Amino acid sequence: MHDHAPSPGGIRSAGHRRLLTISLCLTATIMVVQVVGALLTGSLALLADAAHMFTDASALVIALIAAAVSARPADDRRTFGYQRAEVFGALINAIILIVLATTVGIEAVGRLVDPGETEVAGPLMLVVAAVGLIANAISMWLLSRAQQTSINVRGAYLEVMGDLIGSAMVIVAAVVIVTTGWIPADAIASLMIAVLIIPRAIALLREVFSVLAESAPKGTAVADIRTHLLGYDGVVSVHDVHVWQLTRGAPVFTAHVAVAPELFADGRSAALLSKMQSCLAEHFDVEHSTFQLEPAEQSDCEPHHA
Repeated sequence: MHDHAPSPGGIRSAGHRRLLTISLCLTATIMVVQVVGALLTGSLALLADAAHMFTDASALVIALIAAAVSARPADDRRTFGYQRAEVFGALINAIILIVLATTVGIEAVGRLVDPGETEVAGPLMLVVAAVGLIANAISMWLLSRAQQTSINVRGAYLEVMGDLIGSAMVIVAAVVIVTTGWIPADAIASLMIAVLIIPRAIALLREVFSVLAESAPKGTAVADIRTHLLGYDGVVSVHDVHVWQLTRGAPVFTAHVAVAPELFADGRSAALLSKMQSCLAEHFDVEHSTFQLEPAEQSDCEPHHA
């Protein structure tokens, strides 16, 4: 007996795709401004932030493509639809982050070891970085709600967050250069941007692998769900429980439930099934649940798994 309620929308909703599009336009515009600013000022930190902006723009494009793909309906071959496209998009984002961090880090260390006669125009660097900070703050605000229900939007959100921090570091470096003339502050800011990228990339990769490994969603206590179901009258045991997620915000639950034979005889099994499905949806945020109800005697004869 089944319930195939639709899962939360994630970035599959038109509203979320619109937010991603707006963020993409903001990111691409500021990226161009920062590239021009880096060329005019000679700032490696601005160039690093511009490179990060480029990866943000790429991430948003990937997210939009994944959104369009994942919105396609389920069919006989892909019975859960295309929601996993979001996960693969997030995986690509994480790889981009790692490549970016490595490239920026190597360049920053090289400039610190051999600064040569590097000159950086601090005042213009400060203005460009401030513009980037404002744009990133707007993008984060736009994506903040959508990222709670979509792993792919979360990937884009984390990248914008990193850019916000990066812009703040560039501002600090620019202030140091303007006030003291100490040019290595630019390379140090670049290196710090690279260091900050790595933990975000690892966190996103861990979440992607958790989904692909079909682990129980973070915060989902399988034992608590089992205990809750055992509290219903007539339920003898709950076994073969499986909880996983198609993507962030789309958990799936299946279980075998052994019930007293009189529930089938009295016609109360349908009401019990409805109660259990409502329980998972209301108390555990699991919209897609599948239960196999079986008489207790039959359950005793079958091998059980956790």
